[in-house]
Amino acid sequence: MKQEIEEKLARSLTAETTGLIPFLPYLLQDLWELGSNPGEITRLLKEHLSALQHTKILDLACGKGAVSIKIANELGVSVYGFDLITEFIDYAGQKAKEYAVESLCHFAVGDINEVVNNESGYDCVIFGAVGNVLGNPQETLEKLMKTIKYNGFIIIDDAYVPDELANNEVKYKNYEYLTREQWINLFKKLGLGLVEEAIADDDYDFDSDNRAIAMRADELTVSYPEKQELFDGYVQSQLNESDDLTDNIVGVTWMLQKIQ
Repeated sequence: MKQEIEEKLARSLTAETTGLIPFLPYLLQDLWELGSNPGEITRLLKEHLSALQHTKILDLACGKGAVSIKIANELGVSVYGFDLITEFIDYAGQKAKEYAVESLCHFAVGDINEVVNNESGYDCVIFGAVGNVLGNPQETLEKLMKTIKYNGFIIIDDAYVPDELANNEVKYKNYEYLTREQWINLFKKLGLGLVEEAIADDDYDFDSDNRAIAMRADELTVSYPEKQELFDGYVQSQLNESDDLTDNIVGVTWMLQKIQ
């Protein structure tokens, strides 16, 4: 079970092997936002949640807390974030104090596969760019639905393959992307209403993130020369994913409502 959890964790951060997990905090130390756009998610909540005063939000695989802290800072709501990497949670706690939202942000180390079975009654759950950590898309959505109230919301950040492309054209091979139609049919099947679909910004500066990761990989190679192939592989995975988001897949954030 531990091996399976670590494999899913590694894939969620575009790592090809669990051997990279101890090095991920170092490789990603220059990035606060790890995948999702905090501003976009905050906007969706602001526009579609009618009463924010007593809102309680669950942020699964919250990383370093960028999304949670942005939401708490701008909307004044309570956010509960869970992530498996202790260093990320520690950093999130520090940033919450920096932004003076430590009373609203509650961060804890935890396996989100267990969290979805133990947490419920939230107004919204956020699953931002985490891939298949909870299973395939249907399994993921079914598990997310258990954590929210009736009429509650799911914000899921993922991607789809345009109809004119095939999955075999995607460079990053550790995830099987659906088409947009397949996603929409799945929402309908599960009783999820599509509130809004926000396409990812084409102008995002992947190059800056990739340069920062490559620099840290080079530093690690000096200390661990025997692991150079491991670090080089991670850098290449990052490049493959950013190339896909530019050319082969469409990044998207969906806001869904539990209507059944």
